[in-house]
Amino acid sequence: MAGTGTAHLRDGDDVLLRVEDLVVEFPAAGGATVSAVAGVSFDVAEGETLGLVGESGCGKSTAARAVLQLPPPTAGTVRFAGHELTALRGERLRRLRPLMQIVFQDPISSLNPRRTVGDIVAAPLKVWGRGSEAERRARVDEVLEAVGLDPAVARDKRPHEFSGGQCQRICIARALVLDPKLVICDEPVSALDVSVQAQILNLLEDLKERYGLTLVFITHDLAVVKNVSDRVAVMYLGKICEIADPDQLYTAPAHPYTAALLSAIPVPDPDAPARSEGLVGGDLPSPVAPPSGCRFRTRCPRAQERCAVEEPTMRPVADGQYVACHFPLVDVGPSGDGAADRVDDEVAAP
Repeated sequence: MAGTGTAHLRDGDDVLLRVEDLVVEFPAAGGATVSAVAGVSFDVAEGETLGLVGESGCGKSTAARAVLQLPPPTAGTVRFAGHELTALRGERLRRLRPLMQIVFQDPISSLNPRRTVGDIVAAPLKVWGRGSEAERRARVDEVLEAVGLDPAVARDKRPHEFSGGQCQRICIARALVLDPKLVICDEPVSALDVSVQAQILNLLEDLKERYGLTLVFITHDLAVVKNVSDRVAVMYLGKICEIADPDQLYTAPAHPYTAALLSAIPVPDPDAPARSEGLVGGDLPSPVAPPSGCRFRTRCPRAQERCAVEEPTMRPVADGQYVACHFPLVDVGPSGDGAADRVDDEVAAP
């Protein structure tokens, strides 16, 4: 599995966020190093939603936090709104933080249980000294109404008096109160009931349109990310293996891992036969000692000797679709940019 290379990155004034060769490493016991994110590159155009998907432990959340410099990455560049964030420190970086917000996975634990909802949502405004008390109160009421909560009811209550879905709405309101350009949604619906998930996803779409937001939507659920994303990037063990628009990714996945994720999506039909095609076996390798060459080769049904000695790089397989694989599920031709024709139906998406 690669993810190295920048063939999939776009140029243009509309690109709000450009991440290139991002590396995040952590020290481990015995002098070892955990390679959490290893050479990840992606970009997000203004007003776009990028879905970042992969199984647990693949580095999605770590990459997102590194974009926000929480903590700063070990290596790589993060360019946001014309500013190179990795080169900024102190007050210069702090001045850009209101433009970048995050909605965390667990809505309840990310809210201070001792403070009222009104105080929680108003806190960013107070930190930045924006507006008078009356203006801050009006802004809090505006964003609470925008996320579907009655300010008169919610303002003086505390988080424990709300459901998980309502707490996530409060978290979204807090993220919006400073009028950001970029919002990173770190698995914002994974802790919620299915019916509530749909409500939050629809809410995010409405808010994106209303406030002109650019979103990075992190999830392990491909069924969810398809409905909210303009582009989807698939991660595995700290690398990006494929990036494409959702329809293309679902109908003609180019990487075996993408096809495996699609094959694992449950079919809402009790009479449907169990599917085994496209699924992968084995355990996820340790990021302390990742496999040589392609990181997915130890679980890949198409792996060959070349995969162990040479790390693949991103290359186009169709218009807007890029894959990091020596033996993709589409025939890319000798030039690497041919039409995306299926070459292995057994691991295609359902």
